[in-house]
Amino acid sequence: MLPLLLLRAAPAAACRPVASAWLRGAAHPACRHRAAAAARPQQVASFQGVAVRSLSTSSPHDHPEHGRLVYKGNLAKTVLGVKFFSYSTSIFNLFMMPYIMLKSGIGVESLLVQGAFYGLIGIFTFVTPVTLHLLTKGYVIRLYYKDEVDTYTAITYNAILAEKATVFHQKDVKIPDISKMFTTFYAKTKSMLVNPTLFPNPQDYNHLMGYDKSSVFKFEDLEAVKEADERK
Repeated sequence: MLPLLLLRAAPAAACRPVASAWLRGAAHPACRHRAAAAARPQQVASFQGVAVRSLSTSSPHDHPEHGRLVYKGNLAKTVLGVKFFSYSTSIFNLFMMPYIMLKSGIGVESLLVQGAFYGLIGIFTFVTPVTLHLLTKGYVIRLYYKDEVDTYTAITYNAILAEKATVFHQKDVKIPDISKMFTTFYAKTKSMLVNPTLFPNPQDYNHLMGYDKSSVFKFEDLEAVKEADERK
């Protein structure tokens, strides 16, 4: 009975100098297993804490320069694809024009036939891309908002299909008197096109258009009218 108790107490007694012996790799195997098992939950908890802190401090909808993403257009890829196709067709027409003139013999025809041919080629080569750009240059693909300074950054496509950032203040927003097909509002003098239903938060759209301010004014006017009626 006594030898059995000594054998059971041996691993526990061997664990007492574990602080110095374990670092030198000479600790008892059972002690090393217990120490590793005790330290593992702390490491997991520490890793989980770092992961939670990193997720809470970063957001995929924030931009370090432009601010918070409040709007994203759903036709951005369509607009880019249509403009790219139009530009590609125009470049192809320019390269094919000498070959067509050589093979068809239009160069030796009358001036009327040549003018009609050049006019048709010019419409597809220059007029269509320019018109398409004028109609879609104000389409907002992304809109960011900075709460601290009350400014917006609208991302659109320029003539060479690159993204262009336009920064404007909320007070620079002007609503057209007559509704236009390709203009929702004017940022200073530049027309912008957005879809109100694509704003995740309707309050962001109301603030952009100034409807939150106008509603307060209308409510005050209504109260003034009611007071005037009561005095009568």
